[in-house]
Amino acid sequence: MNKDIEVCNCNEVHENIVNKAKTNLPKDTCLLDLAEFFKVFGDSTRIKIIYALLQTEMCVCDIAELLNMSQSAISHQLRTLKNHGVVKYRREGREVYYSLDDHHIYEILNQGFNHICHKK
Repeated sequence: MNKDIEVCNCNEVHENIVNKAKTNLPKDTCLLDLAEFFKVFGDSTRIKIIYALLQTEMCVCDIAELLNMSQSAISHQLRTLKNHGVVKYRREGREVYYSLDDHHIYEILNQGFNHICHKK
């Protein structure tokens, strides 16, 4: 047993507390979708792309140059971000520009960053 975690020394279940939590617990499908969404933020390359797109919309070529990676690798990461609703794109002639899907992405990233920095 981990000595850093405090546990109760009793077996009494507080039904009112359990029922309150159960009432407000989202559906399993929503929780699974949320877990999948947060997995997107579990890759440092994707985080770098998101931070770059916080500044301005960019094409794959620009992001690849910025991160010193291949366009293929960047395209793969952008596909993942697009599939999870994190980025969107617009086509201008032969070029495709990526940007964050909406302001929620900035807020999610900013809250996570503030939480991490607060702990240090």
